[in-house]
Amino acid sequence: MTITLKVSENTKEKMIEYFEDKKRAKTPDYAIFQADEADTVVTLYNSGKAVFQGISADIDANMWKEMERHLNPTKKIEITNSEDKKKKEKVMETINPKIYNSNTIGSDEVGTGDYFGPIVVTATYVTKENIPFLEQLGVKDSKKLTDDKILEIVPLIIKKIPYECIILSNKEYNENYKDDMNMNKVKAILHNKVLFKMKQKFNDNIDYIVVDQFAKPYVYYNYLKNTNCVRNITFMTKAEDKCLSVACASLISRFVFLKEFDKLGEKLGVFLIKGASDKVDELGLKIINKYGFDKLKDIAKLNFKNTEKIKQLKESQN
Repeated sequence: MTITLKVSENTKEKMIEYFEDKKRAKTPDYAIFQADEADTVVTLYNSGKAVFQGISADIDANMWKEMERHLNPTKKIEITNSEDKKKKEKVMETINPKIYNSNTIGSDEVGTGDYFGPIVVTATYVTKENIPFLEQLGVKDSKKLTDDKILEIVPLIIKKIPYECIILSNKEYNENYKDDMNMNKVKAILHNKVLFKMKQKFNDNIDYIVVDQFAKPYVYYNYLKNTNCVRNITFMTKAEDKCLSVACASLISRFVFLKEFDKLGEKLGVFLIKGASDKVDELGLKIINKYGFDKLKDIAKLNFKNTEKIKQLKESQN
């Protein structure tokens, strides 16, 4: 995987400082440095082009993308992924036009891979008549939309597209997470809740109910036994690329997550980092040094491995 990110001068300075001890001896032509970061090779060029190559390129590129956004909030993020074209070609082959061009309810979630911040699950109802409007906004290629673009178009979407959204706070997540309540079961319960509400509203005019698949159908339904479970679901992998109601649900969930994530950072007085990288562990250490370990119960998902890593960092600090 190769990801290219255009960075500003202030971000370049941060990168040069960060990779000072990780630089390779040889530097490619026109590059400031080339360095190793775990499974990623990072090359920063004089032009401001930062290239991330390797298995974890997306994780490292995302970290610097967030830094660029933080340092230059009014500037448009320029980022490309060499895999995008291949993925798009593969997805186009698997889109079912019968489902794509139908009246659908779709659901998707955001936040399940982020140590900090809530889990947000949304279901939307998209009719055949809504399709041109959503395609014009760029929803069809939702994976290509930057966070800035999502913040721009979602207010337009929610004015026209009916939706139901649930925000599960970190505190609620930690109180409910047990041996018999893993992440996928949490997701199944939340998906079912928003789907049930939407189905009640639009039951007479639904062709398909589509869920972005995160578990085998029989496992999903088993999570929901003894509940008022919505059935006859069409499960799809990468459903946000194949069904506009799922794409809308994904964008609205992301929009809500970004807003909640920013609120959380403002309350703490820190720039929170998305994901679950080593940088998140370092930030977690700073937070517990300032507020105490119990603060993580309100802002993080304690079952993530990051919690133990943060404890270890704290112990090595003492």
